[in-house]
Amino acid sequence: MNVGVAHSEVNPNTRVMNSRGIWLTYLLLTVVLHVILLSIPFFTVPLVWTLTNVIHNLVMYLFLHTVKGTPFETPDQGKARLLTHWEQMDYGVQFTSSRKFLTISPIVLYILASFYTKYDPTHFLVNTCSLLSVLLPKLPQFHGVRIFGINKY
Repeated sequence: MNVGVAHSEVNPNTRVMNSRGIWLTYLLLTVVLHVILLSIPFFTVPLVWTLTNVIHNLVMYLFLHTVKGTPFETPDQGKARLLTHWEQMDYGVQFTSSRKFLTISPIVLYILASFYTKYDPTHFLVNTCSLLSVLLPKLPQFHGVRIFGINKY
């Protein structure tokens, strides 16, 4: 019996990205970030697209691949304590609709940023490195892997 727990999930982190309206909220927050950056007078359009891409990918990396555990009291005996949010999503099942959405969205943002920066080599390099830093941890081969022991505990 889960005393004081208002949810029926063992770990609500597993289903949060399947919640109603979460994808729309994610897209709207990305658009709001872009509009806020566009409103800064001395930023050029290519710089704004690159900043939108880099900030988006940095926040997603921190949120999905760095933070471990769960903010809820879970009766799972601490199994989620050593897992990142990405590893907890959909109970670790790969290639679900939520995981596909969160994999495709940085790619679409990268394509838009590359197009609007007119494939400038500097912006292209920054955007590519940013994309790789957020896509590689999503690969099934890296599920539970801690490179050089980083973020092990």
